[in-house]
Amino acid sequence: MKYRYLSDCHTHSDCSPDASDPTMMLCECACRLGLYALTITDHCECNVYKEEEYDRSVRQSYFEARKASAVFHGRLHVRAGIELGQPMQNIEAAEDILDACDFDFTLASVHNVQGMPDFYELDYSQVDLTKTLHQYFDEILETIEWGKFDSLAHLTYPWRYIVGEHGLAIDDVQLSGRIDEVLTALIKNGKALEVNTSGLRQKLGETMPNLQIVKRYYELGGKLVTLGSDAHRWPDVGAGMEEGMKLIRQAGFTHFALYSHHEPKLLPIE
Repeated sequence: MKYRYLSDCHTHSDCSPDASDPTMMLCECACRLGLYALTITDHCECNVYKEEEYDRSVRQSYFEARKASAVFHGRLHVRAGIELGQPMQNIEAAEDILDACDFDFTLASVHNVQGMPDFYELDYSQVDLTKTLHQYFDEILETIEWGKFDSLAHLTYPWRYIVGEHGLAIDDVQLSGRIDEVLTALIKNGKALEVNTSGLRQKLGETMPNLQIVKRYYELGGKLVTLGSDAHRWPDVGAGMEEGMKLIRQAGFTHFALYSHHEPKLLPIE
């Protein structure tokens, strides 16, 4: 690895329903790659919290991450985290799981807007795309104002499916004001912006968000940025991390954030 402190802060173990490999396997892979730190951030989709038994799986994820931290002590910094999906759609569930475990790091994400399926499952011939994206940004802004998280995951998540999978156009100029609203709110509330590298290995072909948005975040005064592969299997641990480090440096950053007990430690890119 080119970067001494390269850290992957968004990974999923088999405690997530859409992931396949145990935490120990993810950590072994991170060690082989020479990563400095690995944060396990298994899913908690708050809108289906009890129905899908996330209250159980996330507690198991926390236990596995703490166990791995002890096993890999001295070789890898392992952090226990969580990806809270749609916290505004069930605030009680979000706060229940946050109270249950002493996480190091909380990602917040919106995979679907209220009353609609995941962007992955949407029938784009049946939706008003502009209206849906405005609803998406409204929910993100509500999440930021709620504030019980550390970093906002994959801001341009809908682009992965709208542009990458379906080849539809999004008017980025038209939405630039909404994106600025989100970036400004993150800065005002002391929250980090995640650079999610999974888009590099998907049809989208770019990070979520891309260089232009990360640069804009920096220009507006953003200081906290996290990096995550969004790995759902061991071969993707650390994937795109070097490209992500290069991108945040191009955007103007000299450091990135690694969280422990919700406190950011700024580590140098080089």
